Amino acid sequence: MRNFFNSMMLALLALPILWVNSAAAVEIEYWQYTYATRVEAIYKLIEKFEAANPGITVKHTHFPYADYRKKVAIAVSAGDGPDVVQLYYGWLHDYRDSNLIQPLSKTSFPHSMIEKQFFPMVQTMKVEGEYWGLPTAVRSLALFWNQDLFSEAGLNGPPETLDQFVEYSKKLTKKDSDGNYLSIGYAVDTDGQDHHWWREVLTRLYGGQPYSADGTKVTYNSDAGVKALQFLTDIEATHQVGSNGFMNRGQDAFKAGKAGMIIDGSFRISTFKKQEGLNFAISELPGHAGKRYNFSSYWVNGISSKAEGEKLAAAEKFLEFVTTEEAMQLWLDTVGELPAKPAVALVEENKSHPFFGPFIRGLGYATATDFVSEQPQRQALIDAYDMVVLKGTSPKDALAKVSEDEQEVLDEFFDN
Repeated sequence: MRNFFNSMMLALLALPILWVNSAAAVEIEYWQYTYATRVEAIYKLIEKFEAANPGITVKHTHFPYADYRKKVAIAVSAGDGPDVVQLYYGWLHDYRDSNLIQPLSKTSFPHSMIEKQFFPMVQTMKVEGEYWGLPTAVRSLALFWNQDLFSEAGLNGPPETLDQFVEYSKKLTKKDSDGNYLSIGYAVDTDGQDHHWWREVLTRLYGGQPYSADGTKVTYNSDAGVKALQFLTDIEATHQVGSNGFMNRGQDAFKAGKAGMIIDGSFRISTFKKQEGLNFAISELPGHAGKRYNFSSYWVNGISSKAEGEKLAAAEKFLEFVTTEEAMQLWLDTVGELPAKPAVALVEENKSHPFFGPFIRGLGYATATDFVSEQPQRQALIDAYDMVVLKGTSPKDALAKVSEDEQEVLDEFFDN
C-alpha cells in the first residue's frame, strides 16, 4: 500500500512539470509557394531545426505560385497564417506598405553581420534603416544549351558574344517546308527571364543602365535601351530563330529538345536533369565588346507582422537557422539556388561545378533590380516586346510609351 501511495504522489508531483513543459512548446508556421525541390529542402531543414530546438515545431504550408501572394495577404491581415513567410525581393515594398512583415531585430540580426557575411545584393532588403528579410539563396542567370543540337549544327561550344549568339541561333533553327518551326535557336520567354536579361544585361552591354542610381527614374529610354530591345525583338521579328510562346513556355521547348538555347536560373537545373534524353550544358551569359553583365535576384524569409511574443522569438530562431552556411549548402544541393553568403558560394567545389559554376561566377558582375512593384515593372518589357513584334512599333516608340507608364509607377511610390 505504501509503495502504491508513494507512486501516486510521485505521479501527482510530476503533473505540474508536464504542464510546464507543454506550455513551453510553441508552434510556428512557415509559408512558401509550391515548387517541388523547395518543398523538399524546407522539410529537410525543419527536421534539423526541430531536432536542435525541441521546444519549437514548424508547420510548413505551401500554395501554387498563382495563389500565393493573395493567400499570404488575406491570412496575415486577418491575424492568421505564417509567422515566417517567403517573399520575392521585388515584393518588399508591397509587403511593407501592406503591413504584412515586420523589420528584423537588430539584436538577432545585426546590420554589420548581414553586410559582412551576405552578398551585397541583399542590401536591397534594407529600407529606412531596417532589414526586412534575409535569403537562404540567391539567383543569377546563365545560358543553357542543348549539346546534341549544337553537335548536329556543327557547333563545338556555347556563344561567347552577342554576335555569336545570333549566328549560332540561325544554325540551330529548323523549319518545315511551310516555314513552321521544328526547333528554334533560342527559346524566347518575355514573362520568364528575358525581361531581366533585357533590363540588367543587354541594356548595360550597350552602354546604358535601366534606372537612375537612386532608383527613382527610368533611364532605359535611351539609345542603349533601344539597341537592347532591338536585339531581343530581332530574335523573332528579323532573324526568325525563336518565337515568344513557342510550345507554351521557353522552358517547355528546351525541355522537349526543341530549343538550342535558353536563358534561365539555376533553379531550372533539376527540372532539365529529370528529362530523359536531354543532354545539356550551362555557360555564362554571352558578353559584348569585352564586357559581361548579369542579373541577380532572390527570395527572402521575412517575419510576418502577426508574430509576437514566444512565436516571434521562435520565428527569429528559425530564420537564423535557415540562413546558416549549412542550410545554404543544403539548399544548393537540393534546389540548385546559390548560397547567399560568399563563404559558401565561392568555395572551389561550387565555383568549378559544371552546372552551378557559371551561375556562381555570374554573381560577381550581377545587379539586382530594386523593384518598387515587380509585376507592373515586369509588364513594361512584355508590352514593349509585343508592341514591336506583334504591332510593328519601332523599338524607340515602344520604349517611349512603356517607360512613361513605368515612371508613373515609380512616381506614385516615391511621392508617397
